[in-house]
Amino acid sequence: MKFEKPVPVQWIAEFTGAKLIGDKDQQATGINEIHKVTNGDISFVDFEKYYNACLTSAATVIIINKEVPCPEGKTLLVIADPFSAFVSIVKRFSPFEPATKMVSDSATIGTGTHIQPGAFVGNHVTIGENCLIHPNVTIYDHCVIGNNVTIHAGCVLGADAFYFKRRKDREVQYDKLVSCGRVIIEDDVEIGAGSTIDKGVSGDTIIGRGTKLDNHIHIGHGAIIGKNCLFAAQVGIGGKTIIEDEVILWGQVGVSKDLTIGKGAIVLAQSGVPASLEGGKTYFGSPVAEAKTKMRELSWIKRIPEMWEKINNKDK
Repeated sequence: MKFEKPVPVQWIAEFTGAKLIGDKDQQATGINEIHKVTNGDISFVDFEKYYNACLTSAATVIIINKEVPCPEGKTLLVIADPFSAFVSIVKRFSPFEPATKMVSDSATIGTGTHIQPGAFVGNHVTIGENCLIHPNVTIYDHCVIGNNVTIHAGCVLGADAFYFKRRKDREVQYDKLVSCGRVIIEDDVEIGAGSTIDKGVSGDTIIGRGTKLDNHIHIGHGAIIGKNCLFAAQVGIGGKTIIEDEVILWGQVGVSKDLTIGKGAIVLAQSGVPASLEGGKTYFGSPVAEAKTKMRELSWIKRIPEMWEKINNKDK
């Protein structure tokens, strides 16, 4: 998320109660997770094994829970609970804005777009030309939808990321990382009925041009789906996953978080994808392997009873 105008780091330190180390004259221009940061952004880290990745990232301002040497050109904000400090900044610069009607006056809707009765279009949403939004679609604040997009009944675009920090010392153990990202749907996309696309925690969830989603599909926070992809019903994509162009995922494929599926890959139905896949190949199984290899494995598994019987008969 980018701020409307730069924010002095000294103000941020005072607002969060953090100790300021390093360049005290910095101006923060946004707030972002570590995998999305650009120059000028605030990010946070609260596990020592991730310190180096955050300190050497593009982030200009880093909220951290331990005093460490400050890299040149950066500012550290040292505080016991960086997670809560990050959330407080998000709430300050991206506050909840209640809706007052089904289609917000602040939404921008292009020529030729038709919104069916019962659809909700939130604050500051942008919808392009010649789109069709079917009944009971919910489009949360700040979503951006391109031209010639069809969204079928019951879809939800822009719900919060499923992102929580566990606090074992509390009665209510899961502490929510409040989302301030967006959903961006590019031109010529079709989204099937009952599908859900979560916004990024601080960046954007993107569905590329020409991609077609079947019914009951879930896309997790911050995922980037390429152009001209095809996903069949009940596919689930974990957060921060990258699906490159022209990937086909058949029914009930489950894809874990933080991985990449390469261009032109095909994953057959009911497969599970726990790690990145090379493009241009066909995969099957859980965990997936190349389909030809997995089919040979299954063929041998079917022969186990026959082989076992032969071994037993030989021993008699």
